[in-house]
Amino acid sequence: MNEAHRKAAEMGVSTLTPHLVCKGAADAMDFYAKALDAKELARMKGPNGGIMHGCMQINGGTIMLVDANPEFGMLGPDGLGGTPVSLHLIVDDADAWQKRAIEAGATETMPVEDMFWGDRYGMVKDPWGHNWAFATPLKDLSEAEILEAMKTATNEGCQT
Repeated sequence: MNEAHRKAAEMGVSTLTPHLVCKGAADAMDFYAKALDAKELARMKGPNGGIMHGCMQINGGTIMLVDANPEFGMLGPDGLGGTPVSLHLIVDDADAWQKRAIEAGATETMPVEDMFWGDRYGMVKDPWGHNWAFATPLKDLSEAEILEAMKTATNEGCQT
């Protein structure tokens, strides 16, 4: 383990950590605390009073946050017209996590259902446009079993 890894571990931060840009990152941090039971690890304000560096722990993983700053090309999903990225959480109860996020203000984009790959799975979009997925593993399936279940679920299978 090198020095950078050691320092990251001491802070509770993974060596791969999503860095979310949010217009109003302080409000986003408060939302994540309520919606996702996130624990605040750091909140540093910049000269203009916005969040220059925020760090939160969610379900054993970490995210970092910063306020949107168009002057420096830092735009969140709302400033870019959306995002193709989802933050995927493996949780003990996808239904409860999704319900709590919706009650806090997230928008459901995919209801929680039992999926052909063996997870109970649903998705929401937070008020800043970031996508969150909640998955509870139900079955441990082989690749062949997943492909067969996919054919049954879609009548044709995946087109990718």
